[in-house]
Amino acid sequence: MKKRARDSKSPGFSIGIDVGGTFTDFVVVEGISSPRYFKTASTPNSPSEAVVDGIHQISDAYGISAAELMIQTRLFIHGTTVATNTLLERKGARVGLITTEGFKDLLSIREGLKEDRYNLRMAPIEPLIPRPLRKTLEERIRADGTVETPVDTVALNKLLDELVNSGVEAIAVCFIFSYLNPNHERIVGEKIRNRYPNLFLSLSSDILPQIKEYDRLSTTSVNAYVGPVYARYLRRMQDRVSVLGLPNDILTMTSNGGVTPLEDAARQAVQAILSGPAGGVSGAVAYGKLIGQSDLIGFDMGGTSTDISVIESGDPHVSGEHIEGGWKIAVPMIDLHTLGAGGGSIAQVDDGTTLHVGPQSAGADPGPACYGRGGDQATVTDANVVLGYLNHGNFLGGRTTLYPDRSEKAVKKHVADPLKLSVVEAARGILDVVTTAMAEGIRLL
Repeated sequence: MKKRARDSKSPGFSIGIDVGGTFTDFVVVEGISSPRYFKTASTPNSPSEAVVDGIHQISDAYGISAAELMIQTRLFIHGTTVATNTLLERKGARVGLITTEGFKDLLSIREGLKEDRYNLRMAPIEPLIPRPLRKTLEERIRADGTVETPVDTVALNKLLDELVNSGVEAIAVCFIFSYLNPNHERIVGEKIRNRYPNLFLSLSSDILPQIKEYDRLSTTSVNAYVGPVYARYLRRMQDRVSVLGLPNDILTMTSNGGVTPLEDAARQAVQAILSGPAGGVSGAVAYGKLIGQSDLIGFDMGGTSTDISVIESGDPHVSGEHIEGGWKIAVPMIDLHTLGAGGGSIAQVDDGTTLHVGPQSAGADPGPACYGRGGDQATVTDANVVLGYLNHGNFLGGRTTLYPDRSEKAVKKHVADPLKLSVVEAARGILDVVTTAMAEGIRLL
């Protein structure tokens, strides 16, 4: 494609990116022109690679180099599922906890109740921080914020050495009444920074300085658990994009619908949980204003899940209590109802001949059977291909070829044959299950 010369008076580009589990999506606006949309397959092992691939795709579409695109970019915002997936898949850091003497088992005791309190078979949630990595320290702040027992710095040095020798890469610190007086947590934090500057540090007085001990402990622990993984991802993203010449900071979506610079995002990783879907809700609010509608239902169907939200009087519902992966996150978050019903959701028939769809997903790799990348499970996308709802010759603008025969084979093997249906009937059944789940999700809101 012929490259266009750089215009020094260019109004500049604004680029929004959503790094999902299956696809990475881009919205690009040049000046006041209409937005253009781009999509590329996500790269789960290194999510920033999909971002760079998309940047090159965008630069080709505008007839300029990737470096010229970045130089002319005034606003670069991205949302991602990296922190969420880290928590849900239990792939976070090895974390040590330092808490007030007597509160070692609060992570296990939780609030004394199971989420499904009448389910006798519900297994206890495995703590993010194993008991041997939870240390208590002699210190105490009273309920009025005054000091009853100062920090035992000799004991602190010893337990820090024990945690580091145990291989932790992050430490969470949560003391009683630190939201009233954070000095003890700051003393411990300063000691950690001086002795072990490479450790990821999460202080409850920084993450959630408010009442309710378990809420603070759980939120601070989640921040320490996902923080190192999320920080590494952000650094790689910054390095890859900076090489191309982006002159401004990368802004990252937060779970309350706002944005934050990368440096702050890395420290407050817990605010990235469900930050990707939060961007969709913010987009729904903006489009509602354009059409003069302030009461909306946000519906965001991706490759892995579907997220539903309610917007009233122009504002989305925001909750200060959210359970994700079994753990309470008490920072303000846009209230979302998430269903395991995306394009890559896998359809399967159980021993009782009941058809289920999701929450398991084929993801980006190998993806649905029709992608031809080795996947052989029947997915929602395969059902749409079988029924002709997706044009297999023009998928992703013709950049990706779909294989209808593989969709038919997968649907036949995993759904049609077990239920003694035709392939078309089975594909309709898959979509019926999905749409019923979506309708129920909206009703529950």
